[in-house]
Formats: sequence, structure tokens, C-alpha cells
Amino acid sequence: MNKKCSIQYIVLTFSIAYLVSGMLIVLGQSGYTVYNWVHTFQQFLMNIPFSIYILSPAIASYVVLKKNKKVTGLKEWLKTVFYLKNSVFLYLFVTAGLVLYFGVHIAVLGGVKLALPFYTFFLSIPGGIIIGGLEEAGWMYVLQPEFDKKYGFVPACVFVGIIWAFWHIPLFFIPGTNHCAGTIHFWMFQIQLMSFSFFRGAVYRIAGKSYVFVFLLFHTMFNAVSPIFGTMTMTWRGTVAANSVMILFSIITVMIHNKRKR
Repeated sequence: MNKKCSIQYIVLTFSIAYLVSGMLIVLGQSGYTVYNWVHTFQQFLMNIPFSIYILSPAIASYVVLKKNKKVTGLKEWLKTVFYLKNSVFLYLFVTAGLVLYFGVHIAVLGGVKLALPFYTFFLSIPGGIIIGGLEEAGWMYVLQPEFDKKYGFVPACVFVGIIWAFWHIPLFFIPGTNHCAGTIHFWMFQIQLMSFSFFRGAVYRIAGKSYVFVFLLFHTMFNAVSPIFGTMTMTWRGTVAANSVMILFSIITVMIHNKRKR
């Protein structure tokens, strides 16, 4: 990977994302909306442009890597993104991150009332890998390695987190999204993105060849779990506590990994 790839990736990702989202925001004035649960073929068609916005990091990843001859084609790209063969520890690690994040929220609030049955987690996983998880085919495959190599762990996490936050902003203006509906608080969400950017950086540092898929899995699982806990994670006490713990957990993990590596 190199600086040229990173710049091309950022430009292409935001060009696709902001062009499509801008169109959807304008169409929203005429009644366009995103459907979280699709019941008709018409609703499916209306969700296609939004899917392109969500998949823009993955689309840009493949285009840029193919153009710069970092991958020979779609087969190699998919093989890297979905490389599963690695230690069980890595999968336990991202699962522990998920449990830690929601566990701190529960501890701070003194309990929890689920908004949805827990089995919906498993129903959400397949679609969540495509719509949400595949973002990491860009952030984790292209940006994180290059930024980490050039700036080091902490600055890389901050820079990627800021870029990631700007990419998400249109979600708060596209009709039909939970972000636009006010279910998700803008500033709390930005804090969450930054803490998860640190966790992404930690996963990249400790993982082997499957570093893309491992965080893709975490991203997917988080998106599947969040609706089950509803608005529980949208309190300032829980947000500050949980995300501070996630950042600290990520930094300590990298420190221990670096010490063992030396």
C-alpha cells in the first residue's frame, strides 16, 4: 500500500458517497425514504441507491487496489477481505470487545430492558455483513495499514476515525435512516466512531492475514446487537464510560502486543 492508493481511495469513496447521498437528500424533499425493513419490490428498488452509498468504501477499495495492481481481480480481493483462517483468539477478542462495550453501558445504567428479542441478532448477521460490515473492505484494508505505517497507532486511529465520521454525516440527513429519525444522537455517535476506530487499530496490530475480516465481523455484530439494546446506548454517562473503556482497552492491547513482539 502507498500514499497514492490512500488518496485515491479517500477521493473515490467520498465522491461516490456524497454524490449518492446528496441525491437522496434532495429526493427526500419529494418523498423518498430509506426502508429499514423491506416488504415490497418497490421498497427494495428504492433502497438500491442507499446501498451504493453504504458500499462506497468497499467499491472504492476494489477499484483503487485493482487500478494500482495491488490485487489481480475480484477473486483475490474477496479472498483477502474474507480470509477466515486465523487463531480462535482473534474471534474471541472482537467478541470480548462487543461484550465489554455493552457490558459497561449496562453497568452504568444498572440494568437493561431489551428492545428486541435476542434471536434477531442472528437474523441480522447475513445482511449486516453486506450493509455495514463491508465498509471495512476499505477502512481496514486500505486506510488503516497505510496510516498506521506512516503515523503510528494513536495518530492513525484518530485520522481514520475523523475520516470515518465525515463519511457517516450524510446518514443524519437521508430520510428513513435511524440517524435522520433522531434515534441516534449525532455527537454521541461521533464519540462511538472514534473509540471503534481505536479498536480497529488494535485489531489490525494483533491480527494476522485475517485482520480485515476480523474487524468486519465485529462491525457486523455490533450493528446486529445495537437494535436489541435500543436507545440504551444513547445516554451521555454510558457513552463516555463505554467508549473511554474501549479506547483504553485498545491502547493497552497494543502496548502488550508490542512488548511481546519485542
